Amino acid sequence: MSNPGYLLRACFFFFLSANGCGGGRNGHDDSSSSSIDGASGIISFELDRIGDDGLIGPPDGLRSVMYEFCIPADSASVAEVRAIDPSLELYPAAPGRVTCSDEQILCIGSTHQDDWRTILERLAALDYVERIDEAFWE
Repeated sequence: MSNPGYLLRACFFFFLSANGCGGGRNGHDDSSSSSIDGASGIISFELDRIGDDGLIGPPDGLRSVMYEFCIPADSASVAEVRAIDPSLELYPAAPGRVTCSDEQILCIGSTHQDDWRTILERLAALDYVERIDEAFWE
């Protein structure tokens, strides 16, 4: 027999965890936070909610933020983004949520690395990166 109250609490907890329990980093409302417009708003998610260590969430539930973007399917672009971001995993046959075309490669990276903010800014400044979205594993 299922327990509907348990399911409701679990869904509510997931919602709060995913949304930082209030919008800002560590659950505090921070209406002044915004995504950087390092390359005219290429990064679509809030960076101010991410700690210096590249993690978000409550102290007992810290996690990194995964992000995704598309690059041209050529060796020069692959070499360039890998030189910038050592955390990248490349998926040539997957569109991802950012809907990479057949002529593009899906790249997924993580903020849990040194200089994560600088890395994201450098990726956003590349002419061929149109947007960088937060990746959600569902």
